[in-house]
Amino acid sequence: MMRRLSLLTLLILTACAPTLVPPPATLAPAAATATFLPTDAPTPIPPVNVTDFPNPERYYWEPVIGGLVRPLDIQNAGDGSGRLFIVEQAGVIRILQNGALLETPFLDISERVDDGGNEQGLLGLAFHPDFAQNGFFYVNYTEAGGDTVIARFTAAGDIADPNSEVRLLGVTQPFPNHNGGGLAFGPDGYLYIALGDGGSGGDPQGNGQNRNTLLGKILRIDVNSGEPYAIPTDNPFGSEVFHYGLRNPFRFSFDALTGDLWIGDVGQGAWEEIDFLPAGTPGGINFGWNRFEGMHDYSAGDIPADYRPPLFEYGHDQGCSVTGGYVYRGTMPEWQGVYFYGDYCSGKVWGALRLVTATEETSTSTVLFETGALITTFGVDEAGEIYLADRNGNILRLDRR
Repeated sequence: MMRRLSLLTLLILTACAPTLVPPPATLAPAAATATFLPTDAPTPIPPVNVTDFPNPERYYWEPVIGGLVRPLDIQNAGDGSGRLFIVEQAGVIRILQNGALLETPFLDISERVDDGGNEQGLLGLAFHPDFAQNGFFYVNYTEAGGDTVIARFTAAGDIADPNSEVRLLGVTQPFPNHNGGGLAFGPDGYLYIALGDGGSGGDPQGNGQNRNTLLGKILRIDVNSGEPYAIPTDNPFGSEVFHYGLRNPFRFSFDALTGDLWIGDVGQGAWEEIDFLPAGTPGGINFGWNRFEGMHDYSAGDIPADYRPPLFEYGHDQGCSVTGGYVYRGTMPEWQGVYFYGDYCSGKVWGALRLVTATEETSTSTVLFETGALITTFGVDEAGEIYLADRNGNILRLDRR
């Protein structure tokens, strides 16, 4: 069974979507709490982190800009310019600056991007940590035929040169769904790449648990060495593969303060999951797909010895496709340390907190907002404020009432 909504269903959903301005937030039911033993490499929680969620009725998702075409990613360049870069699925990157979209796209590679499948297109963007000096940024897209391309481009000012493309990596995609798409530089300076299991339904090729394929993985490469890149010497399997056992990790992020890794992995037919690894966790973590969907048995067999269960899960009574987000590190102290994530179908936005003591870790997650949006991604600006994208073409930012 194809996991994501069909294109026809998406069009129907879009046509019937609620008003573009999300309704006022409502209080969520009581949080579900789970207690875990400390991880092998615990990350001390900074003292600025809150220990409970603010009252969500005092906040809302403020519309920032509209008129975009299927926005899928929001990134900042970390160069002090204050710009936000918005990825449109067809192959265009737009710049949002001072509350307005610049007329000329930052990059337009729509002629080489295949977005004919619902989950294909220009899917991810990451800026080199030294972007202000070298102008390098990286994209994840599907080309004609549906295969994945990881490429570097070079920009000057508000314009990137489409002819500057340097292809780093190509990955054959056997089916047109579960392409993953996320890109991010980790605190170690390496580029991390999210790839789905290759598609169809149920992982028919067994890619999630196969460490010899790049599908169903988080990859980790060194773009500052080698040609066109090098494999870090501490990658666990001597290849690009860093973590495995993932179905469709469309969005992942690193906490800008702690370096912790958060992954939203889209489920099969019943469960959506959020995976978490403390900063400094070595590679080789197995997130369990397709032996498990969420915390539940999916296929028969022994439990892998290196299996790491998700930190959170929710059932399809709450949505149908998780959208991983970011830990808030903006100017509102009452949200410090809260991880935001959402669901594409239901428009719900959750908050999550990890509370660590010397003897245990308690992790709590609860629904905070009902946005009415088709949430395709979250993003943060240079000040740490958090945004979300609605597939209907709108960008919204969390703000006080």
